[in-house]
Amino acid sequence: MSNKAFNRFERATGYVVSDGLREAVNLALCLERPLLLKGEPGTGKTVLAGHVAEALGLKLIRWHVKSTTKAQDGLYVYDTVARLHDSRFGDHDVRDIEHYIKLGPLGESFATDAQVVLLIDEVDKADLEFPNDLLNELDLMRFTIHETNREIAARHRPLVVITSNNEKELPDAFLRRCVFHFIEFPSPELMREIVRVHHPDLEDRLLEQSLEVFYALRGIAQVRKPPSTSELIDWLAALQTAGVSPDVIRKKLPMLGALLKKEQDVEVAKRAVLH
Repeated sequence: MSNKAFNRFERATGYVVSDGLREAVNLALCLERPLLLKGEPGTGKTVLAGHVAEALGLKLIRWHVKSTTKAQDGLYVYDTVARLHDSRFGDHDVRDIEHYIKLGPLGESFATDAQVVLLIDEVDKADLEFPNDLLNELDLMRFTIHETNREIAARHRPLVVITSNNEKELPDAFLRRCVFHFIEFPSPELMREIVRVHHPDLEDRLLEQSLEVFYALRGIAQVRKPPSTSELIDWLAALQTAGVSPDVIRKKLPMLGALLKKEQDVEVAKRAVLH
């Protein structure tokens, strides 16, 4: 562990941070380890990285992982197709291979002159080799562009925020080298704080009636996709814009399509909640 001072994360504008999450971010900064975030969709895993970057005054680099993503893709790509096209139709000097080298998100985070926040989103979408290959590159903090023999070595270790939706198990070796935090679904008390950040002028009775319905829906075992925080925020925006009275929320479940996204869930909710 480094003894040098590190930039502490305290709070974020527009994002309610729990004490546990704040501690996890600062632990990752202190230990210079990737921060692995898990939690159900809609709990703010992905947007946290942007808020941390803003709070610390750092640039945010995003890497959205796909099923075909390889660790090498994050370093750089050599666009042979563009070079071939230019050799036939373009006016570029195709002898300059550097022109066709494009740094990936990981390579860009190594090449910058200042520390950055690197978001690696949905790491569990890639194949099983990807997480360990990724951490090997993060351990080395340098790589060579083989086509030009140019080496890029990081001057500052990025703060790496990795998100996972638990679509597949991650390797133990990968987990050992990360700081881990599971974002619990917000309690009603914390949810009130979150809502007030997004809707500061929301009427108290509208908020309370909406939260009552929201948590009732989440408590129905037959609901296959429970509504998330982001869907609650959208629902409240719609209710507020339409001028819906708090008195009808429990009785009519207005604009339910903002909360529930499966036909079966809507029918189950109406049977369970309406009275």
